[in-house]
Amino acid sequence: MITREKQRQPYRATPARRALGFVRNTWRGLTSMRTALILLFLLALAAMPGALLPQRNLNAPKTAEYIAEYGWWGRLLDRLQFFDVYSSVWFSAIYLLLMVSLVGCLLPRSLDYVRSMRARPVLTPRNLARMPHYRRAELPGGADDVLATAKSRLRGWRTSERTEAEGTRTISAERGYLRETGNLVFHFGMLGLIVAFALGKMFSYEGQVIVHADGSQFCNSGIFAYDSFNPGLRVDGTGLNPFCVKVDSFEAEYTDVGQPVSYEADLGYQSGEDLESGTWRPYHLEVNEPLRTAGDRVYLLGHGFAPTFTVTFPDGSVRTQSVQWRPVDQQTLLSEGATKFDPPGVTDTAQRRERQLAITGLFAPTAALQGKVLTSVDPRLTNPAVAVDVLRGDLNSDRSQSIFEVDRSMVDSGRLERVARENLDVGETITLDDGTTVRFDGVRNWVSLQVSHDPTQGWVLGFAVAMLLGLAASLLIKRRRLWIRVAPAAESDGERHTVVEVGGLARTDQAGYGEEFTRIAGDLLSRDRKAR
Repeated sequence: MITREKQRQPYRATPARRALGFVRNTWRGLTSMRTALILLFLLALAAMPGALLPQRNLNAPKTAEYIAEYGWWGRLLDRLQFFDVYSSVWFSAIYLLLMVSLVGCLLPRSLDYVRSMRARPVLTPRNLARMPHYRRAELPGGADDVLATAKSRLRGWRTSERTEAEGTRTISAERGYLRETGNLVFHFGMLGLIVAFALGKMFSYEGQVIVHADGSQFCNSGIFAYDSFNPGLRVDGTGLNPFCVKVDSFEAEYTDVGQPVSYEADLGYQSGEDLESGTWRPYHLEVNEPLRTAGDRVYLLGHGFAPTFTVTFPDGSVRTQSVQWRPVDQQTLLSEGATKFDPPGVTDTAQRRERQLAITGLFAPTAALQGKVLTSVDPRLTNPAVAVDVLRGDLNSDRSQSIFEVDRSMVDSGRLERVARENLDVGETITLDDGTTVRFDGVRNWVSLQVSHDPTQGWVLGFAVAMLLGLAASLLIKRRRLWIRVAPAAESDGERHTVVEVGGLARTDQAGYGEEFTRIAGDLLSRDRKAR
């Protein structure tokens, strides 16, 4: 019979095999723990521009000002999405790669952990004397007595008893499995934290609104109710949690040098059934102590002033408005703004645009004059005054514009002219050339509120706590092994003796295990006669 030996065919690297090898090696590299740590570092590095540069979704005017100030450098950063960091392509890519890397890294480790938890402790080494920790003794009595004592002493350890040749019996014990449990909990907590943050960016929203502290109300009924609104990627502004807030009063406390100590506002709020019954529940709002209602949080951010002006037109019509002015100096609360009036009884659009009024200028809560220039020396409301320009003409009110200023293009084109300039104390009046009078009546407080909604906030806290607990377990718990070999010795004086060997090995850092091994071996060999 003739047999033919099969010749091995040489390995041929076909394009398909090369592609498969590239994908396999790329996946292995991506799912390694080293890659996950590098991506985590890159994610922290990529978030730095979001903290150092103005972000368009938070402050679009400041972003535009930054780009204009820095010219080509600002335009380059804009093209590279440095002013929209958290929604940029490169930040999202790092975020997604980190998630994939963590999942690919944790799944095989979890499977190995499950297998190790189900497996018996390893066999007792043949030569225990080679272990870092070792003791040997000859004890009176049989092997059963020694093993019973050992099992009692090793309560809480995972143990496995085996029988070797010639009547020798062993116990393998291992402890510290929670170290790997803590390690996995830490990394799964990190993964959960990343996922929770991503979901929070999708379903959360944040809005700011200014409310006068005179009983004025704000209701969370839609985007139109806010002065600025930052929705999540999956939030369209509809279906917001319904609630209402009424600001009854505001008080600010300052040091002798004008530094703020506390801001406090007395509120009434409605949510749930209170909206139907009209019940207002009181709440004392302070900085960093938000009102939590309807799944949202209402924060007190700051405050300012709203000067009150009364305009009496030549036909005797009277209009009074209190419009918030924004602080330009946070230390003294010197504020600027614009209070705008439409002429009464004018229905013709062309005539209305010729006779609109705007009162612009500065407001000082504690006024001081440097010549004729108004300034403020203290943020407390002790000597209020305004320095105003009264403008008449076309305010271009059909176009969207800031409530704190007028359209400068109307001034530049001459369609909005200044007809008066004056410094006014409370109660003083300006009379215009057509007989219109403008009186400064006083001032009201306003508060800046922020409404934040984040359905993943509890999950973020839970995952963060899990990370801390897992990290503590992985750092504090030590993985260690212990082996006991019991062999019968020759009888002496008619009494049975047993040779006991104890070996120990720390699978992680050995610090502290020597003392523990000494205590355990001492307990096991407490009836030692010939210890060596």
